[in-house]
Amino acid sequence: MIDSSSQTIDNNSAHDDKTLSGQTTVALREAIIKGEIAPGEKLNEPKLAEQFQVSRGPLREAIRRLVAMRLVRHVPHVGATVVTLELNSILELYDVREALEGKAAALAAENMSEEDIAKLRALLELHRQHSQENPGEYMQTEGDFDFHYQIIKGSGNRLLTDQLCDELYHLIRMFRFQTSRFKSRSNRALIEHEQLIYAIEQRDPQLAEMLMRKHIARAKASIRDALNDSETGSLDQP
Repeated sequence: MIDSSSQTIDNNSAHDDKTLSGQTTVALREAIIKGEIAPGEKLNEPKLAEQFQVSRGPLREAIRRLVAMRLVRHVPHVGATVVTLELNSILELYDVREALEGKAAALAAENMSEEDIAKLRALLELHRQHSQENPGEYMQTEGDFDFHYQIIKGSGNRLLTDQLCDELYHLIRMFRFQTSRFKSRSNRALIEHEQLIYAIEQRDPQLAEMLMRKHIARAKASIRDALNDSETGSLDQP
């Protein structure tokens, strides 16, 4: 069920695509990422068209785009459904993240401007403040307020940025929201982020890559261990 706050389409949220289908994509995407539409839930077109106040055409185009983002899949004889976060899918995603974000961190150490590094440190302080005010809770953010997103952008590599920020980014965000119950990693993550900034400030690409790969590998191990204790091996709902 979509929360009432997500039912209106915000022009400012549509980023570069100001078309109705683009705005619908953003609104539906955010509802899925934040769990307002549950994993495994079938997308009811008449109901969604009414809630988002759009016709079937823009809605179907939005669903098609979400299939390309891997947030939605077509199930035979059922229709379009939200993906379910199974253990193998999470581990595969983290394997890709480890490789690509490790390289992004190395390139950021070489290419990130001093101004952008200062912004990255200010962002870390914002996350630290959130952690102090909300013990054990990792700050769920998007775009410019996302630590990893900033490092990827700072790599200066357009192809790497497109793969991580356009093709995989929203799937990563969905996994983060669904795995946010593993709160023991939040303080550790802040320490690891501090170490990453240090490596970037020192212009040490080898250290930055190693730290990023270890950072993501630790998160992957934490999630794997927790999910192996569950009966279903998935994180449909906390």
